Amino acid sequence: MLMKNNPIPFKKRMKELFFDYLVILLYLTLLFGVAMSVYYLFFKGIPEMNETQSQLIALLTSVIPIILIFTYLDYSKDGSIGKRKAGLKLVYKHKSFQASFIRNLIKFLPWQIGHMSTIHGIYTDFDIWAIMLFFMGIGFALLLLLMGIMRNDKRHLGDLLAHTQVQNQ
Repeated sequence: MLMKNNPIPFKKRMKELFFDYLVILLYLTLLFGVAMSVYYLFFKGIPEMNETQSQLIALLTSVIPIILIFTYLDYSKDGSIGKRKAGLKLVYKHKSFQASFIRNLIKFLPWQIGHMSTIHGIYTDFDIWAIMLFFMGIGFALLLLLMGIMRNDKRHLGDLLAHTQVQNQ
């Protein structure tokens, strides 16, 4: 059942974010090792890529897998590793993989926008579009963070669209 007043302490949410961030860093470290091995074994170094190729590699190797990992954990384990370490769980109005996916797609969208901004900026010496994307990503990330902290029900946009809520276990 979704609660109107959800008394999750700020410290618990920060603990959740810390452990989830560690999971993401572990995945990215593993990805870096695999990518460097492939590049040096098969290409004799890092190949030159255009912006579209770089955008696709970032999307397909980091953002989408992370969304899918967190979607799986939220759906099958009622929460990510960080949530479980912090004593939290994800509650659904109607539990479905689709709801979990929507929630995580929205949650990680600022990260994808940040990738797009940085990659585009590298190829264009940080033109106005790169700067606009940067501020859009930061703004959206802050919106999600502030919603999760300041709303009485502690739900961010992804939770509202997926009809989910993080609660104490």
